[in-house]
Amino acid sequence: QTQLVESGGGLVQPGGSLRLSCAKPGFTLRYFAVGWFRQAPGKEREGVSCITNGGTSTHYADSVKGRFFLSRDNAEDTVYLQMNSLEPEDTAVYFCARLPRPYARCTETESDYTDWGQGTQVTVSS
Repeated sequence: QTQLVESGGGLVQPGGSLRLSCAKPGFTLRYFAVGWFRQAPGKEREGVSCITNGGTSTHYADSVKGRFFLSRDNAEDTVYLQMNSLEPEDTAVYFCARLPRPYARCTETESDYTDWGQGTQVTVSS
């Protein structure tokens, strides 16, 4: 089973921005909703946001509303998580995963998702 691949993480100062990407090599991701999750050190993984195949996004973490934005390029089968005004509390490993059924609505439930990536580290620190 091919996993999704996240990229774009790194070290950024507070107030900075990063854009994460999520793709699945050799797979047509455009028909599937994609969710982003994160896990901070010592904490459980939490749902951040999700975008449907049609591009409707939902944010599950109140802390990211107004700062994080989802988009997707279906021609490139890639989903993007634009993260602005980053705070130290955003430091975590960020994961993407997809819903297994095409055209499904987003959910916040981790167990609904499949093809989890290995994650990309985001560190916000001065």
